Amino acid sequence: MAALGSQWSQLDHAGKRATLERLERLAYWLDDRFRVPGTRFRVGLDGLVGLVPGVGDVVTNALTAYIVYQAWRLGIPRRVLLRMLGNLGIDTLVGIVPVAGDLLDLGFKANRRNVRLLRQHLSERLDQERRVVDAVYEELDNRRG
Repeated sequence: MAALGSQWSQLDHAGKRATLERLERLAYWLDDRFRVPGTRFRVGLDGLVGLVPGVGDVVTNALTAYIVYQAWRLGIPRRVLLRMLGNLGIDTLVGIVPVAGDLLDLGFKANRRNVRLLRQHLSERLDQERRVVDAVYEELDNRRG
């Protein structure tokens, strides 16, 4: 995993931001793209395409798996990946149940949950990187002064 985790360190700030924004945009389309008229509820392609028996859930679960795969490529820790896979598993199991599963699937929003987990971890990682850089600059300042 170290070799793949290094992909994060190889990305510049713009690349990191672009990767996260791309995954957030995908999650938005899958979970929240359309507002149900007359309500405050939102639905995405996951909920709509999931209504197609058999094929719908396979397609949307593959897109959810893509988000998890990208998180893995960015070197996200195993504990976070397991939570993301758990969300995918719940989404898959709930989607199997006709009609009731589709209704529950509309409220679960696995993609949003997974991107939130990814963003939290990446924010923590950026904070750690900033602290290291700040410590290095402080040490350099102390040596000069």
